[in-house]
Amino acid sequence: YIARGTYIYPPEPSLRLTVDLIEFATREMPQWNYISVSGYHMREAGASAIQEVAFTLANAMAYVRALQARGLDIDEVLPRLSFFFSSDRNFLEEIAKFRAARRLWASLARETLGARRARSLQMRFHTQTAGSSLTAQQPELNVIRTTLEALAATLGGTQSLHTNALDEAIGLPTESSARLALRTQQILADESGIPHTVDPLGG
Repeated sequence: YIARGTYIYPPEPSLRLTVDLIEFATREMPQWNYISVSGYHMREAGASAIQEVAFTLANAMAYVRALQARGLDIDEVLPRLSFFFSSDRNFLEEIAKFRAARRLWASLARETLGARRARSLQMRFHTQTAGSSLTAQQPELNVIRTTLEALAATLGGTQSLHTNALDEAIGLPTESSARLALRTQQILADESGIPHTVDPLGG
């Protein structure tokens, strides 16, 4: 509803429209993942790490409870729900944020929503490095910022990742800066050894 700031209806009819779409997709489009609940825009607008998770999970609960009121099976709904978070500058806090969000969602799914299937307890989430952390001055330093943010998201358990280009504080990224942002991910994936362990920080 609020992720892009392009809503045209008040919250209640907007929620109804979203739930109509999800209800249709659940029954008619079984392979489609229909919503990504976003906290990224709130973090970029100044929310703290804790607020980002709290607001995002609260939004997700509003969607899911509205779907339950329509009679949809919670174990059909939850595996197709995903989330979208920011990864910001505080390296250890961001890792802890992602790990805490995953545990909180599993607990909410099981204890509050009554989910039974293991897949329903998993938090699938995409992460984008923080655009608000980029500086127009000395933009080459943004490569380091983005790398640390990407590493935090990876260690926190993200399933997919967007790394911002070094010049995005100035304008649209150039081809070479976009390539460097992609190569940052590829080095983390192929040269860090992180993917060789399911949960490196889990012991």
